[in-house]
Amino acid sequence: MKLTFLGAAGTVTGSKYLLEDDNRKILIDCGLFQGRKDLREMNWDKPPFNPKDITAVLLTHAHIDHSGYIPKLVKEGFAGPIYCTEATADLCSILLPDSGHLQEEDAENANRHGYSRHKPALPLYTQAEAEIALEQLRPVDFGTRYALRDSLLGFTMYRMGHILGAAAIRVDDGMTSILFSGDIGRMHSPVMKPPAKLQGADYLVVESTYGNRLHGTEDPTEEIGAIIRRTAGRGGSVVIPSFAVGRAQELMYHIYALKQKRMIPDLPVFLDSPMAIKATALLQRHPADHRLNEQLCKGVSDVVRYATTTDDSKAINGNNNNMPKVIISASGMATGGRVLHHMKHYIGDARNTILFAGFQAEGTRGDILVRGEKEVVIHGQSWPVRAEIVQLHSMSAHADYAEIMQWLGNFSDTPRRTFITHGEMAAAEAMKERIGETLGWDAHIPAYGEMVEL
Repeated sequence: MKLTFLGAAGTVTGSKYLLEDDNRKILIDCGLFQGRKDLREMNWDKPPFNPKDITAVLLTHAHIDHSGYIPKLVKEGFAGPIYCTEATADLCSILLPDSGHLQEEDAENANRHGYSRHKPALPLYTQAEAEIALEQLRPVDFGTRYALRDSLLGFTMYRMGHILGAAAIRVDDGMTSILFSGDIGRMHSPVMKPPAKLQGADYLVVESTYGNRLHGTEDPTEEIGAIIRRTAGRGGSVVIPSFAVGRAQELMYHIYALKQKRMIPDLPVFLDSPMAIKATALLQRHPADHRLNEQLCKGVSDVVRYATTTDDSKAINGNNNNMPKVIISASGMATGGRVLHHMKHYIGDARNTILFAGFQAEGTRGDILVRGEKEVVIHGQSWPVRAEIVQLHSMSAHADYAEIMQWLGNFSDTPRRTFITHGEMAAAEAMKERIGETLGWDAHIPAYGEMVEL
């Protein structure tokens, strides 16, 4: 087998690995690059393979940095199956069309306001093209080996607890095996089940998003409660840029717990993300993936007011509505979506709080704000930052380095080589050093475009 790293190499985004064996080419993950402009522009580069030659795509989970390039791949001629778990397929049916819609929207805004150097600005793919790509999804079960058609290659997916449907994928040809960790979930999430304990493989590709950091030990419920009380006490509102899948539902869980214990004022809480609203409904459809019983699922859903339409979203801030409130809206790193309109409304008032509930990739608006910048550009215009900016370090859906090492500690066999991916260089370097010193494994950080023989 040959493995080429075409994304998530020295960065946390754009996960994409090309595996070649038995005259077959398969992609493990097919994500969009996000964050810095130079990374985003890579989405427009011609791929170093012919999409028509790809036999299949194996998808670890539905987040856009792992799945968002699929419609483009299909648009360019890929006609094979896209294997994923059932929950991942359900989430992709929400996320991918939304991604296409947002790209159309961004192109339209760029053309209207003239802040793109492209004339006209075009979307990478449209909502309609994303919906066409969904027809190639092929859901599979956890724990069952599936053979690829007319090939020695087979694969098995294992639950990883990162979000609904998230999986690690073990690929083998009957002789050699390689395990792709995907994004590793938390060991003690209040919502998601923990990652499966795996025995290992000949080769390992492991994420390192938090390879140099430990999550805070603070109780997120307590932290969020203190922020809401502090903000409401000065007459302000809390705006929470949130990932629509996983993070939004966990935030709703914590706010539900706070309201049940009467630890925060009975202020309105809005979920302003059609995608997050649809993803929340999937909790009840996939009970095996999480810890919440049916009653808790309903309670979590009932704690918020849903803003489904654009008019619903505008009404949250309309009619001089300055009463304290909590607004949860996508996207999680403030790179796009409805949350930008709320940020423009609230970021200039010192009574308000912008709360980032997790990791902010380099170059994103979230990263700019948590680093303390006093101005931020939104929709081509500069906005003063007067609101309190807070970042939580205890809510990430990614395992920290201690949890990754705990997961690796389950391996009964030493991989011949371990590839450290999906992390900024400092995090990947720290993870490599830790794996080498603690486990004695041969670990390597691949460069973008690097090819290795397995």
